[in-house]
Amino acid sequence: MPYARSTDLAGVRAFVRSRAETLGLPPERTDLLVLAVSELATNTLQHTAGGGRVRVWADADDVLCEVVDHGAARVFGRVMPAAGEIRGRGLAIVERVCDEVSSTVGPTGTVVLLRLRR
Repeated sequence: MPYARSTDLAGVRAFVRSRAETLGLPPERTDLLVLAVSELATNTLQHTAGGGRVRVWADADDVLCEVVDHGAARVFGRVMPAAGEIRGRGLAIVERVCDEVSSTVGPTGTVVLLRLRR
């Protein structure tokens, strides 16, 4: 699903929720995936040009999601910012709510891959 404007974010969240539920992710895990994708898509719109796209699928044990944009590779292993900080929690939240997170840069853009076990 492509997105390019902040008004697209509700549709992205609804798409991820629908796909995750269809693929058998339990409700509480679905909520975590929706949160993670929302954080990533919001970052795309705030820090890159051209929008992005989201894809959700499953393998034997997990639901996977990729968020693709044209930003720089994401760096994970972040410390959660202090409570008084105004920004900087998005990627730290993504890491904490997903079982696995990785980022690669390729010819189609920067891909952040999320994995949640069912």
